[in-house]
Amino acid sequence: MLPFVFHLREGEPVSDQIVRAAHHALASGDLKEGELFPSTRALAQQLKISPTTANKVVSQLRELGFLASRPGIGMVIQAPHLPDVGERLALLEPAARRFMDEARALHLSVDDFEALLRRMETPNPPPP
Repeated sequence: MLPFVFHLREGEPVSDQIVRAAHHALASGDLKEGELFPSTRALAQQLKISPTTANKVVSQLRELGFLASRPGIGMVIQAPHLPDVGERLALLEPAARRFMDEARALHLSVDDFEALLRRMETPNPPPP
């Protein structure tokens, strides 16, 4: 079973989407340090992606410090040191672009969009 939720979207590399989903799952606590991560083969089968793409995902997660290889156990989750702000923003940029495109389509300004983000920043935002 895949240890995090993932929904494929068009217009972005599948491996990037999976890596971002894994980042989110770790940040939200859905993935916990020390838990097993699926093998490349299991990942490919569960997500119905090519083994090459699954291997790329595992490689990226290892490079980012999210996975560690444990002899006799397999790949386990580890909490990495946070990348710098620029790298973290780069992970968020595709989603932000989609939101901005939608905001433009709804004739909303950057200020309107920023106000929405500020409301969402608080735990129980008041309705608009």
